Amino acid sequence: MSQLRRDPITGRWVEINISSPMGCDDFDLKPQVKKGGVCPFCSGNEKMTPPEIEAIRPHTTKPDTPGWTVRVVSNKFPALKIEGNLDKRGIGIFDLSNGVGAHEVIIENPDHNKDLADLSRDEIKNVILKYRSRSLDLENDLRFRYILLFKNHGEAAGASLEHSHTQLVALPIVPKRVKEELKGAENYFKYRERCVFCDIIAQEFQEKERIIFENNSFLAFCPFVSRFPFEVWLLPKVHNPEFKSIDDNTIYDMADALKDVLMRVKIRLNDPAYNFIIHTSPIRDGSNEEFHWHLELMPKLTNVAGFEWGSGLYINPTSPEMNAKCLRETKI
Repeated sequence: MSQLRRDPITGRWVEINISSPMGCDDFDLKPQVKKGGVCPFCSGNEKMTPPEIEAIRPHTTKPDTPGWTVRVVSNKFPALKIEGNLDKRGIGIFDLSNGVGAHEVIIENPDHNKDLADLSRDEIKNVILKYRSRSLDLENDLRFRYILLFKNHGEAAGASLEHSHTQLVALPIVPKRVKEELKGAENYFKYRERCVFCDIIAQEFQEKERIIFENNSFLAFCPFVSRFPFEVWLLPKVHNPEFKSIDDNTIYDMADALKDVLMRVKIRLNDPAYNFIIHTSPIRDGSNEEFHWHLELMPKLTNVAGFEWGSGLYINPTSPEMNAKCLRETKI
């Protein structure tokens, strides 16, 4: 028999298979196969990308030349373009505006064959530093309301280039998924006068069975209402609505936690395709003190099909308790 579980943040229901869940080895775990070829993100090919926005590199090297360790460029094929005005308007019942925004790529390292999981904690820290610096810079543009950081790893997860990278999109709107979390956090706080995310952390510590990793600043766990097999959330232990305000010590702890989780996923699931996203408070939308920024990681082990699209109710063929145990016991 399956079990219906309700997400305390959004109110969304998820069906979890608890009577006969798929085991950790029951998924079709095909490793990522890199095809190679000329890569614009590799060291030595800097002229193949748009001009460098920021980079971590020795002072003796020039922009758009080799020598960097992390490099930020504009997306060559952006979802939104930074030039122009929003020009919000309506046509009958429909609202529309120009597709104005920023779309950047954080190239995580110069080596084509190294994924984010393969980097050291110090190297991952440098990547997260660029997440922060670009978020802080782009929030100064009054046209933008939300900064979305996300990573597509593997072709099945939407990565068009194999070289490990993260994307940042500055949006003139607040995405619907984020609005759902903001509203859910607000409603929970009004009713209980507590942060729903902080309560989730407390619940995970109480039950312990879904925890994968923790350090001084972060907790990594498979959420009780996991939409997907081996879904992992990374939450800062100290309440904070905004990712951009993360300090250097917390960044290192985030790198430590992310390294641990990504290595466990890579080893246990044979380097699956995955997405991760960082949900943070909007730039200019009140205080949102009830919100709690976090990272959601979702391996691509199953497909979202007609039932999910039609109902909004996800079906998870395994259980987060089993998934957490598998990842926790993985040797790295």
